[in-house]
Amino acid sequence: MKAYYSKIFVLIFATGMICGSISAGGINSKSGTSGFPFLKINVGARAVAMGGAFTGLADDESALYYNPAGIVTFDGNRFIAGYHNYFVDMQSGFLGYIRKYRENFSIGWWASYLNYGDFIRTDQSGANLGNFSGGDLLLAVSAASRKGPDFTYGATFKIIYESVEEYPAFGFAADDGIHYSSLRNRMCFGLVVKNLGMQLSSLGEDKDPLPLTFRTGISLRPKGLPVTLVGDIIVPTDNNVSFAFGGEYWELRPFYFRLGWNSFGSNYRTSDSEDSWAGLGVGVGFDVNQLQISYAFTPGAELGNTHRITITGGI
Repeated sequence: MKAYYSKIFVLIFATGMICGSISAGGINSKSGTSGFPFLKINVGARAVAMGGAFTGLADDESALYYNPAGIVTFDGNRFIAGYHNYFVDMQSGFLGYIRKYRENFSIGWWASYLNYGDFIRTDQSGANLGNFSGGDLLLAVSAASRKGPDFTYGATFKIIYESVEEYPAFGFAADDGIHYSSLRNRMCFGLVVKNLGMQLSSLGEDKDPLPLTFRTGISLRPKGLPVTLVGDIIVPTDNNVSFAFGGEYWELRPFYFRLGWNSFGSNYRTSDSEDSWAGLGVGVGFDVNQLQISYAFTPGAELGNTHRITITGGI
């Protein structure tokens, strides 16, 4: 059985390596052409520390973002609160609540934001005219249902708002996901379509498409080993294919150690960059009563480093 697990994970890894090689071929011609790019920022310190590979696992409250099909697997009501110290002086946050209505049905409400920080306004001569700012806000509701002991599916509807000074933009989007578990949850698969929708208004004259993304992933808990292994393949319509993989070591519970890598990190490096760590994720977590507190660190080459802290638990 252990050999079977190994073959599956190697298959995911090899597929990801091929995709990563394709991605490295050059800049995608559609890069930067979609609206509301903040929709692509991963959330949750635990998931980010494992490279953002969470589509197949989806077993904590950040499933609201990664795969809504996962929220029906929790016992009782849950919450998540997260803060992200992003590049430069940008900051983002995530807040969510999941309510168990029936044994096979759950609903979650969540919100996320991104603050761009301050910009300096100048005239044509370069004179300083003061500062201005901008940001993004997302409000969402997710629902998930269980069909049989191993299969769940879920969907999310999102309202999106963006502003730069007095210029606003609006849009709506939906995510659809499925999740399948087998071997007593030691092997799980997930598939998600994210950001199906459109801009209703934009900051400029033209409306942009949303960053439509297809994700598939797997998680493995090898029998007899205190680790969880995860891998995702991410196929965006506005960039190259990328992949993520990582793991969580939980032998020392209530302490957890996490490590991962995401091939998208190569986009943070310039041609003369010496920073080969971009794309790495590393983090820790620990349980306190009914809460879990998680931290993740991710280097971003010339853009700087980012830090996330997330608190999850039951209510």
